[in-house]
Amino acid sequence: MRYINRLIAILLLVSGSVTHAASGADVVSMNLTGEWTAWICVLFFILAYLLVFGEGRLSLKKSKPMVVASGLIWIFVAVSYNNKGETHTAEVLFRQSLEFYVELFLFLLASTTFLNAMSERGVFSNLRGMVMSRSSSLRTVYWVCGTLTFIFSALLANFAVALVLASVILILGKDNDKFIVCGCINLVVAANAGGCFSPFGDVTTLMIWQKDLVELSEFLQLFIPSLVNWLVPAVILSFLFQSKLAFYDGDRSRMSTGAWIVTGLFIFTLISSIIVKQIFHLPAVIGMMTGLGLLKLYGYHLKRRGITHLSTQTTPGQNVKYDIFRSLERSEWDTLMFLYGIIVAISGLAALGYLNIVSDTVYGQLGATNANILMGVFSALFDNAAVMYSVILMNPDMSHWHWLLITLTAGVGGSLLSIGSAAGIVIMGLSEGKYTFISHLRLSWVIALGYLASIATHYVLNA
Repeated sequence: MRYINRLIAILLLVSGSVTHAASGADVVSMNLTGEWTAWICVLFFILAYLLVFGEGRLSLKKSKPMVVASGLIWIFVAVSYNNKGETHTAEVLFRQSLEFYVELFLFLLASTTFLNAMSERGVFSNLRGMVMSRSSSLRTVYWVCGTLTFIFSALLANFAVALVLASVILILGKDNDKFIVCGCINLVVAANAGGCFSPFGDVTTLMIWQKDLVELSEFLQLFIPSLVNWLVPAVILSFLFQSKLAFYDGDRSRMSTGAWIVTGLFIFTLISSIIVKQIFHLPAVIGMMTGLGLLKLYGYHLKRRGITHLSTQTTPGQNVKYDIFRSLERSEWDTLMFLYGIIVAISGLAALGYLNIVSDTVYGQLGATNANILMGVFSALFDNAAVMYSVILMNPDMSHWHWLLITLTAGVGGSLLSIGSAAGIVIMGLSEGKYTFISHLRLSWVIALGYLASIATHYVLNA
């Protein structure tokens, strides 16, 4: 025991030293934008993003070029700092971005595993069946799907909610292309708006909450602006298609064994993550990972009972006992890896001093209000997570109201284009050419009205 105690003491001493060294409290990035290595890093980032934009045409997952570019960028960042005699600064700066990503990654991994488990147990198919069996007209379908998307996007991943209800729009709309376009746009706007007033609905709000820039209760200040952002275009779009009776001749799906318990565990996990962060002042990811552990234990219970996966029950001789790791495997790995690439790549550009220049130019000259509105527009062109993380790294000197504003604009700004958010991208893939980038672009003016109205509402209520 004496030797064990000594070993523990040594490990604690070493880990404490490593933590202090990696904290980066005394490390400040340098302005290296004039170096040739910095120009190469910018070139890598631009090339990677061009490949991301061409994801659909090239059939190339967006994470692949971005992960490669992020690694190359940091190699040249290290070369830049080594040339200045700073041999460990790049390492410390990289570890800061890695720590931020790991916390975000584990939170999202736990969340998506729960969503996959709920989907596998038939929770979402049952919800879809309820909507289709109770709707009487296409206009009713339009409003029910939009409302459910807006509400559930505050608790679940907004693109997942939009994807489930988009199938309702496509099935009941059938040959009514105008209804499908308006219905899909309605879902995209509702999903992005619904994810704005909760840290659980979107990556951008999760980032803000994780960095303690906005408290949990303060997100509710964005509820009315988010609602306005959805309702303004939703009302206009509802008059642009011809409504008729909607018929569905399929059977309503039933939830499988354990569906309610899995859903309850998810709600318990969200509550526990809030308690862990708000009361114990620990990272919320602790509550999420603990809940994931409970889900795994319940999955073991289902396996012991001989419960099989729904996906294998329809294939004779292929019944497979329930395994929660199947839900883990079905996580959005491309999105999670893209998130790694974008966070690490932007951190590399920040380490070279580029974000300081952007901050001085955009926030220094335009002012915080105009800059945040512009950043929201940028989130329609670039991934909103990239825009939000850039603002977090720039850390401009602005009021709490402005941090709420960028939370709003970065979240709902992605609705301006179909490629500006995950919800738009996944629905385009599901619609098989009926809802496209061009069809969304033709009605972007309607979405822009909601975007401006939500900003005005935020100014009136919260300024």
